[in-house]
Amino acid sequence: THFLIPPGQPWGVLPEFHIQSCIIWAVVAPLLLLLFVQQPQRPAPSHSRDFHDTGEKIQIMMPQSGLCFLVCFVLQTVRWHIELQPWASPTPSLNYEASRFLKYISTTQISCEHMNLNSLKGYSETAKKPWSICLDERFSLIHRIRNKQCRLYSLGLGNDDNQFELSMANSGCEVHRFDPSIKSAHIQEGRHLWYHRLSIDWRDPNPAIAAHKLHSNTKKLGTVMNEFGHQKIDVLKADVESAEWKILENLILEDVVEQIGQLVFEVHIHWPGFEVSGNDSTVVRYWYSLLRELELKDFKLFHTYKDLSKPQVFLKKEAFNASSCYTLSWVNTRWK
Repeated sequence: THFLIPPGQPWGVLPEFHIQSCIIWAVVAPLLLLLFVQQPQRPAPSHSRDFHDTGEKIQIMMPQSGLCFLVCFVLQTVRWHIELQPWASPTPSLNYEASRFLKYISTTQISCEHMNLNSLKGYSETAKKPWSICLDERFSLIHRIRNKQCRLYSLGLGNDDNQFELSMANSGCEVHRFDPSIKSAHIQEGRHLWYHRLSIDWRDPNPAIAAHKLHSNTKKLGTVMNEFGHQKIDVLKADVESAEWKILENLILEDVVEQIGQLVFEVHIHWPGFEVSGNDSTVVRYWYSLLRELELKDFKLFHTYKDLSKPQVFLKKEAFNASSCYTLSWVNTRWK
C-alpha cells in the first residue's frame, strides 16, 4: 500500500482520501484474494460442507463469477473524484481555460421569469446581495412556499446579511442557518428560523485524529441532513468564503446534490480555494468540470451576478475582466 501513503506522512494525519482508500482496499483485497487464489485440488461442489474427524471444518466455495460481481460492485459504488472535462485547447492554457469558464458562469442555461422576492411576505429591499431563487410556476418551489412546506439551508458566517433567510422564514419556510460563530448550539428565532453552531464542510471530523477534535462542530451536509431527518432541501444557499468548491464536490460525489431543489452559491475565484491545488490552468479546469457535473445532473443556471464591488481579480491577477466574486443560481429541473 505504499502508493496510498505519502512519503514521511504518519498514519494519524493522512488526508481523508488516503484514509478512504485504505478502507476500501481493506474490503476489496480479501475479495480479490479469494477470487484469484488457487482452489484446492480435491474436487468439491459449490457451497459444499466438508466435516473431518479432526474437527469441524466448513469450506464454502463461492463461484468466481459471484465474487467478481461483488468486487466490481464495491469498486463502482465508490466515487473518489469528479470527471475532468477535456482541456479547452490542444495544450493546457490559462487564457483558454479562463475564457471558457468565465463564459460558462456568465451565460444562463434556462430562463426564469419570476425571481422577484417582493411577493414573499416580509421581504425587504435592504438585502445586500442578489440571492435569486426561481419562483416560476413550472418548478415546485413557489408551490411549496405557498403550502408552507419548503425548507432552506443557509451556510455562512455571522457577519453575513440575513435578510433573505428572514424573508423565507416569514413566508412560512423552515429555515436552518449554519453558523459556527454563534454562542449556543441551537437557537430558534420565531416559528420557522433556526441557527445552528455548525460549519458545513466536505468531510466529517475523525475523532481518532487529534487535529480533528478542534473541528467537532464541522460536518458534511449529508451527515447533517441524516441527523436532522431531512431527506430533501428546497434551497441551499452558500457563502462560505472559498470553501464552496470542495463542498460542491462532496455534494456531487455523494449524490447529496440530487436531494436539493435549487442552489444559490457565491463563488470566489481570486484564489483556488481551500484544498484546491495545481497550476492556474488546472484549477480553472477543475472549477469548470465541477459546474459541468451539475449540468449533467440536470441543474440549469438561471441567474448569474458579477459583483463589481469586490476586487476585479482572477487567480491573483487583474485579468480577463473578471470579478473575484460571482453569485450563481441553479434550479434542479428534475426536482419534484
